[in-house]
Amino acid sequence: MTDSKDNLHNIRHTLSHLLAQAVLTKYPKAKPTLGPPISDGFYYDFDFSEGGAPGDKDLKSLENSMRKSLNKWQKWEQETVTPERAREIFKDNQYKLELIDELESSGETITLYTCGGFTDLCRGGHIESPAKQIDPKSFKLNKIAGAYWRGDESNPMLTRIYGYAFESQEALNKHLEMLEEAKKRDHRKIGQELDLFTFSNLVGPGLPLWTPKGTLMRNLIIERINNIQKKFGYQAVTIPHITKSDLYKTSGHWEKFGEELFKVRGQSNVEFVMKPMNCPHHTQIYASSPKSYKDLPIRYAESTMVYRDEQAGELLGLARVRSITQDDGHVFCTKEQINQEVNNIISVIKEFYSSLGMFEDGKFWVSVSVRDKNDMSKYLGDPKIWDDAEATLEQIVKDNNFKYKVVPGEAAFYGPKIDFMFFDALGRERQLATAQLDFVMPERFGLEYTDKSGKKQTPVMIHRAIAGSLERFLSIMIEHFAGHFPTWLSPEQVRIVPVAEAHNPYANKILTELSDIDIRATIANATDSLGKRIRNSKKSKIPYILVLGDKEEKEQTITAELPNGEKLEMPTADFKNHILKEVGTPTN
Repeated sequence: MTDSKDNLHNIRHTLSHLLAQAVLTKYPKAKPTLGPPISDGFYYDFDFSEGGAPGDKDLKSLENSMRKSLNKWQKWEQETVTPERAREIFKDNQYKLELIDELESSGETITLYTCGGFTDLCRGGHIESPAKQIDPKSFKLNKIAGAYWRGDESNPMLTRIYGYAFESQEALNKHLEMLEEAKKRDHRKIGQELDLFTFSNLVGPGLPLWTPKGTLMRNLIIERINNIQKKFGYQAVTIPHITKSDLYKTSGHWEKFGEELFKVRGQSNVEFVMKPMNCPHHTQIYASSPKSYKDLPIRYAESTMVYRDEQAGELLGLARVRSITQDDGHVFCTKEQINQEVNNIISVIKEFYSSLGMFEDGKFWVSVSVRDKNDMSKYLGDPKIWDDAEATLEQIVKDNNFKYKVVPGEAAFYGPKIDFMFFDALGRERQLATAQLDFVMPERFGLEYTDKSGKKQTPVMIHRAIAGSLERFLSIMIEHFAGHFPTWLSPEQVRIVPVAEAHNPYANKILTELSDIDIRATIANATDSLGKRIRNSKKSKIPYILVLGDKEEKEQTITAELPNGEKLEMPTADFKNHILKEVGTPTN
């Protein structure tokens, strides 16, 4: 029986072929290449170099053509063919011929699938009876973009046509509504409105510049994580932003990330690189002095920038940048200490994300990322250690009663990991916190400790990230909260609005009292009308707007307007206790 997820995958895959037929009907000289299902629909890439190409205005007619043809798509027919037969069929399409050559060289069976008079080279995975099983109102073509053949810039540029697809019109409409809301929440738009960050053509793409407000938010996140994890023995370390290339050649990252490295050459003519990650540096701090089992575990933590030369077309606001601030941590421990150390990391994750209202049932799940048993060549290290480590991580997740899935093939090459997958306010899945076991790097760098019997042993390295990349994390938080951040994270927590100039002394008194308890507050002085000052304060998405007039001054109270429209009226002392409790600061 096909489950719902597979059913939707097959619907989307089928629709990509239906799109190809619609395109070839209108543009017979087009050359179809590849058309996979994706997370919210499908796409198909075409070469239109020998004829006209569609634009956005043509999407509706292509979509209507798909619906018209759908009635004729009754059942798929599969045919296994020889490479020679496949080449004959696709002799005028160099892209299909390239795929056929690869299939032949790998010994894979070559199959053709036909439905509604349309034949394509395909491995399969379709809905059995498209005309009966696909709702003609459940899909929509949404955009056209450029894409290199197989994602390689040295290959020809193709035209990619995207479509959304779901199991029903209702599900499609729900998705379209979510996308409209996502536009309103776009972190690039809100970040500019709230003056959190900016980009400069003189500095370069993918290199965000943080304003005072944005920098404050970054610092608040780092400070909160540090305050939580310090009780678990993490120590701050600091490393340089460049290194000799030898460091990454030893770690194995040179081979893996070689194309993404920013290379630097100084007067000494020695090849340096801007660091793309911190873990190899941290191994050298560990290696700087002899270690005994009594010293372990050792826990290093650092928030610092790393640099990766991402392709310009992949850069997206804060979500994909070239300067990445990593909330990074590395634990060096014995195999017997893995359980406790991973649980410590989970405790930090739980407390931090609880402060954001995200660590609740139904709002996250945990991916236990393990090896792909069908391709063990991708992984380094002792298989027995891997077996034990994968079992340990799964047991830890079970013991914490987390909803989880074991996901084969998602482990890092150096060890298994657990990833916390959170759902944002729009239901989108976001991978944020992680704990990763590493058996490879300590060996590559010859890290050692002396065990109880005096023998030299290799420690396990645990990579941990709570927020991960601060840039990506903040892009997610901006969109999740639509700029209405929790009070502890808001750059400005209170805006004081005196009704008239006569109320300024009382407003200044409240400002002083709030500043004395480290609450971030400002006064909107009466240069504009009261209504305009309140409206501007609301646009700034400030958690508390205190409107102070005769009544408040006489009774020594505050009246606070909240973003949800609620009002609080209470004595000033009670308000101070209220906001301190909300931001997690103990009251006297």
